[in-house]
Amino acid sequence: MRSDGSGDVGRLSRRETLVTLGGAGVVALGGCVSSGSSSGDSSEQLTGTLRVSGSSTVHPVAQEVGRMFAGELHPEVNFNLSKDGSGAGFRNYFIPGSADINNASRRIKDSELQDCRDNDINPIEFQIAQDALTIVANNENDWVDEMEVSTIGEIWDPETAPETWADVNSSWPDLEFDLFGAATTSGTFDYFTERVVGEEDSIREDYEGTERDDQVAAGVAGDQAAFGYLPFAYYVNNPDQVKAISVIGESGEAVAPSLTAAQSGEYPLARPLFFYVNDNKLAEKQTLQEFVRYYIEQAGEEFISEVGYVASTQEQVQSNLDKLDQTLEEL
Repeated sequence: MRSDGSGDVGRLSRRETLVTLGGAGVVALGGCVSSGSSSGDSSEQLTGTLRVSGSSTVHPVAQEVGRMFAGELHPEVNFNLSKDGSGAGFRNYFIPGSADINNASRRIKDSELQDCRDNDINPIEFQIAQDALTIVANNENDWVDEMEVSTIGEIWDPETAPETWADVNSSWPDLEFDLFGAATTSGTFDYFTERVVGEEDSIREDYEGTERDDQVAAGVAGDQAAFGYLPFAYYVNNPDQVKAISVIGESGEAVAPSLTAAQSGEYPLARPLFFYVNDNKLAEKQTLQEFVRYYIEQAGEEFISEVGYVASTQEQVQSNLDKLDQTLEEL
């Protein structure tokens, strides 16, 4: 049965903490005294509230950027971050105008863009990182190490919906699938159904859906017959819990998920990650302008790969900064 999830934050290593923080439903940061610009080299004081909604995949990146910006550089800024799923963030917060930014693990849909415009919002898109969406199986699964995209799609397709592994391949055991994946509110769900199943929103009903990607890892770890998908960051931070399945794409070669393979384009399930900014709020709020600039700059830093994503290149960072400057000139 499909469902959403939320949970607690643990105290772990820096990389594990960043990803675990992605499991928290809402994060609020703020303080009392502030000095310095977003880069910490100005006496200008920033205040106000920033509201960021959206993707659970992008959440640990936004969490760390917000921690540095509001928790260290500008403690008078209140930073409110929620983990809603890309689609739910657009629908419930960004399109109605309550969120300044919506994080997304897939590009905004045409219908969402039209809804924004109907509300006099022209969202500004920034691509900030790349993910290697990871197919995972239980560590005790000793019958499969690699799989074609089409076979993965067959398992999740509501039209085929095989009950057991043997239904897919007669050499596999007659064990019933126990499936875990993203909730329907998630951009990861949208990407997976379109790219792997072959039709957006098309998926079998008998799986456990959640916005808590760590719950996918835990679920797959709990059953030998389990199978699922999750962002690469949540796999690399659970390497002993589950095993990654190499994916065979159009090249015919099996490619294991990795940052290198995602960056090169070799990994078949590599995908871009985004955030979208409300143009009206960007025009009105200097604090938002400085935060967006800081977010873009930090997307090229090492901590992105520590989280488990491919960081922006310096060329991508500069292109995003140029886009921001041009947008501000036109607003």
